[in-house]
Amino acid sequence: MVEQTKSKSRGWQGAVLKMLGADDYEFTVTSNEPVTDQYIRLGVTGGGLLTDRPVNPAMWVRIWFENKHGKLHQRAYTLVDPDPASDSFFLEFALHDGAATRWAQAARPGDTISSTFMGSKFTFPDPAPQGWLIAGDAAALPAINSLLDAISASSNPSAAATVWFEYAHDSDKALPLRLRDQDTVNWIRRDGPALSDAVRDAAFDATGHFGFVALDMKSTRAVSASFKNDYQLGKANVKAQAYWRENGPES
Repeated sequence: MVEQTKSKSRGWQGAVLKMLGADDYEFTVTSNEPVTDQYIRLGVTGGGLLTDRPVNPAMWVRIWFENKHGKLHQRAYTLVDPDPASDSFFLEFALHDGAATRWAQAARPGDTISSTFMGSKFTFPDPAPQGWLIAGDAAALPAINSLLDAISASSNPSAAATVWFEYAHDSDKALPLRLRDQDTVNWIRRDGPALSDAVRDAAFDATGHFGFVALDMKSTRAVSASFKNDYQLGKANVKAQAYWRENGPES
C-alpha cells in the first residue's frame, strides 16, 4: 500500500496555503488503469471535496507527493468527470520521471493521499464566446476536456474550438480528446518553439473569441502573448496557466 502524506511536513508551501485559508482533503484511490503507454487514470473519492463546493470548469486541486529526498511538494491536477453525488472523480497523469508519476503508477485501491483546495481560478466567460482558441499538451488534457464539456453545456454550444495540441509520444495522439464535430485539432510534435510558431503563423482577427493556454512555462508565455496581440483578444479574453517547467527541479 502507498503511504499517504497527511502526517508529513509540507514546509513553507503548506504554511502559506494554510494561512490563506486553503482546505485539506484526503483522497482514496478506487481504481488505476492505463490510457496509453504514457498516460494513466486513477479513480478517487474526494473525502468531502465535492460535497463542500460546487463543481466548475477545469476545477483543480493541489496534491502532496513525497520526492526522492523524503520531502513533500505539491502539484496541481484537474478533476476529471467529477460526480458530486458520489464525491468521486478521476485524476490523470502524463508519465515522466517525478514523484507524482511514481506515486500514481504504484497506487492501488484503498491507498490515500493528501490534497489542498485553494480555489480554481477559471470562470466561464459570460456572455459565451463566439469561438475558442486552446493550446495545451498531455498534462493539460483534463483541463481541455473539461473546458470542451463546459462549452457544450453553455449558452453557445455550437461555438467551435481550434486546438493546438503538443505531443511528445506517438501514443499521445490516441489520448481521448473530447473534440466535437465543429472543433479542429492541430497536432504539433514537441520540438522547441514548434507549437508557439504554429499558433503565431495561423493568426487571424479572433475578436469575440476566448483563448485558453496550458503548456510549459516558456510556451505558455509565448502563446498567451500571441493570443492577446496577434489574435487581438486582449488580456481579458485569455486564460493562461503554465502547467510545468522544462528542466525543473528533480522531484
